[in-house]
Amino acid sequence: MTQEKIPTETNDIMLVRNMRDGTPHTTGRAKVSHAVVVIFLEFFAWGLLTTPMLTVLHETFPQHTFLMNGLIQGVKGLLSFLSAPLIGALSDVWGRKSFLLVTVFFTCAPIPLMRISPWWYFAMISVSGVFAVTFSVIFAYVADITEEHERSTAYGLVSATFAASLVTSPAIGAYLSANYGDSLVVLVATIIAVVDIAFVLLVVPESLPDKMRLTSWGSPISWEQADPFASLRRVGKDPTVLLICVTVFLSYLPEAGQYSSFFLYLRQVIEFSPAAIAAFIAMVGILSIIAQTLLLTYFMRTIGNKNTVLLGLGFQLFQLAWYGFGSEPWMMWAAGTVAAMSSITFPAVSALVSRIAASDQQGCVQGMITGIRGLCNGLGPALYGFIFFLFNVELNELDPMTGRNKSTPQEPSEKPTIPGPPFLFGACLVLLALLVAIFIPDHHSMAVKTYTDTCKISTSNNLQSLNPLPTSEEDIEPLLQDSSM
Repeated sequence: MTQEKIPTETNDIMLVRNMRDGTPHTTGRAKVSHAVVVIFLEFFAWGLLTTPMLTVLHETFPQHTFLMNGLIQGVKGLLSFLSAPLIGALSDVWGRKSFLLVTVFFTCAPIPLMRISPWWYFAMISVSGVFAVTFSVIFAYVADITEEHERSTAYGLVSATFAASLVTSPAIGAYLSANYGDSLVVLVATIIAVVDIAFVLLVVPESLPDKMRLTSWGSPISWEQADPFASLRRVGKDPTVLLICVTVFLSYLPEAGQYSSFFLYLRQVIEFSPAAIAAFIAMVGILSIIAQTLLLTYFMRTIGNKNTVLLGLGFQLFQLAWYGFGSEPWMMWAAGTVAAMSSITFPAVSALVSRIAASDQQGCVQGMITGIRGLCNGLGPALYGFIFFLFNVELNELDPMTGRNKSTPQEPSEKPTIPGPPFLFGACLVLLALLVAIFIPDHHSMAVKTYTDTCKISTSNNLQSLNPLPTSEEDIEPLLQDSSM
């Protein structure tokens, strides 16, 4: 009986994971489309707030706007980095849906506070970083319901949804703000957030089979599973992995800082109007989707994986240097086109990692990359804010109607030689990343035993008998999360 029962349970699990034939099963029809809808609604709601958030940020912190923005986003990023492994390990035991509900709720919780109390709004944004790891749980959800050969496509779909949600939402938010005021924008964003939470609660099914959750229920969570620095300590065990991780750190650190402050920079230094910022985001979003689908496939087939990474880093270097020296709006539009092209870097790195790693090492190596990216999400915004502060780049008084800086004829504004010092600093980091990436070998076989043993230890601590998947979101999240604005 025992020998007959185990294959039956395994088949049930595979039935849940293989959703291509649409066969019904006892745990519900979990699909990738559920993850896509959740991500789209969450980031669409936040995209609506692009224009109001810039205004509230300046009104709340008029003296050191860039510095405070960097600190707020930095605290949020560091808290997410520290909490993500624990939340992932707990979701392995108690199921994805409950933690997906928690992460979506706390990520969207600050939205209504923007009009109620700006101080509480920014405080909540920082604290919400403890649970603001929706992407991590979403990627674990996708891993539960797809076969291994399908995951890269599914991950790309979810990541493209993130970019797609930012194509129209900032423009819609800017239009509503200009014609009806920021209060209506916040109300609409709050309603969409509530719809997202209700969708998770009422529509999204659990992706982990009941039998797997019953097997793991009550299993202790080891410190290794919850330790956010565990993956970072494994970086130096293989030279190739070390080169890849250094490349990711040097290239993603400026990317994280840029994403946290670039819209504010467009409004202050380049004097973009809210409508122009919305149009800029839409353009980069559309071009990024094209780059991550059509162009990425073309480059991978023609010039190879490693050369695609180098090409993406080259685009990123050019983009950041242009942002740093550019002082005219047309320069930003041109650099935005290059920024969209640079979005091929991280999918190419993810593919490179999956190619050089053995099948039983994928989770460990991807976990290292994800841990470094999480650390950059905390350090990057704070670094950019501090550099802006050092170079005395501050917001002047903004016109509430146009969003442009108010100026007087007696005090003509002189644009500095380097309008964006942090972006130039980021270009230097990407140049170092490009030099490091050159030494990444095209073909490599890693030390199987070291990584396999590590993965087995991590896996046996949780789903001991039946779970063929990585045991935490840190082990499965690909390098496809963020857009390149």
